[in-house]
Amino acid sequence: MALDPELKARLADMPLMPRLDAGTLAQIRPFAAPEFVAAPTVDQREITGPVPLTILRPAGPAPVNAPCVYWIHGGGMVMGNRYSQIDIPLEWLTEFGAVVVSVDYRLAPETQGTGPVDDCYAGLLWIAEHAAELGIDPGRVVVAGASAGGGLAAGVTLMARDRGTVPIAAQVLIGPMLDHRNRTPSSRQFSGGPGVWTREMNEFAWRCLLGDVRSEVSPYVSPALAADLSDLPPAYIDAGSEEVFRDEDVDYASRIWAAGGSADLHVWNGGFHGFDALFPTAALSVAARLTRTRWLARQLGGAC
Repeated sequence: MALDPELKARLADMPLMPRLDAGTLAQIRPFAAPEFVAAPTVDQREITGPVPLTILRPAGPAPVNAPCVYWIHGGGMVMGNRYSQIDIPLEWLTEFGAVVVSVDYRLAPETQGTGPVDDCYAGLLWIAEHAAELGIDPGRVVVAGASAGGGLAAGVTLMARDRGTVPIAAQVLIGPMLDHRNRTPSSRQFSGGPGVWTREMNEFAWRCLLGDVRSEVSPYVSPALAADLSDLPPAYIDAGSEEVFRDEDVDYASRIWAAGGSADLHVWNGGFHGFDALFPTAALSVAARLTRTRWLARQLGGAC
């Protein structure tokens, strides 16, 4: 891997997962992001609703017509929870006064097929139905996620378009997991040995979600299968050059352009999967986060 030198040095001090299988998954899951305790500047509310949701908003007077970021966590659809990578949308809460809603969708293999994306869509509908109560502008709802959460965000956005329900202002897909077929050049490059997310880990995660059935996979589950990427909200898509998802992410952005849509694509040279979440203070991570935030500011009608 041609890693960014700073990231390579930091990664060298970190023990890497040798593989991902049922045994290691059972060991990892108890160490998912712990219960989140918001800073005094943030109001926190837990909702059971159709699916468990956490609502985070700036402390003080109730917001009025605030933007909303609907956050979908990563973890290969087999691990993690609604507090995973929560620091990413919290930057937007601080920057834009956004209301952040994070969803706890059911995980594979206990829940398979469209179960996780159905959960995420149910959470989106709940936000739309409670927009006035939340103090959000229903025209400025952003769907965002990292890794598996990025793939689920893409699937939810396709669902909302096809069903003509919630108008989504923008989709932020951070190193998204978009294609169950695992057949791109980058999916073959990052194979074997320990890693942050390898081809073998990816194959295991998709097996957990899909079981042995690989025919008639829904494009809401594997968005790369969607035949039509027209009429989607503006998309921000980024990935590292040194990761499994690189080529499927580039292809998804290219197909949005081909359909006449708007996509802002960034491939961060030397970045591995999830680099900016794992090492947020590294120079490349700072650049990636700032670029993403500036793009989102433009979509929300502000300046950054």
